[in-house]
Amino acid sequence: MPVIVQLDVMLARRKIRSKELAEAIGITESNLSLLKSGKVKGVRFATLAAICRYLECEPGDLLSYEPSDDDLNPDPD
Repeated sequence: MPVIVQLDVMLARRKIRSKELAEAIGITESNLSLLKSGKVKGVRFATLAAICRYLECEPGDLLSYEPSDDDLNPDPD
């Protein structure tokens, strides 16, 4: 997937544990773990805003885009 979640990097920079963030923003640790691993298909803007507010960062600090070959050469169908 071309969108890379870098939440674990920001947590390490801020020296904050996943459990602390999950409690602060009101989501389960398992959902936060799925988000950190990039195994989710989407994230609510409200959740992203809450994470950014707590970690004092921007959405671009948490998400990056790395195009794949599939993005550059879409299927002609």
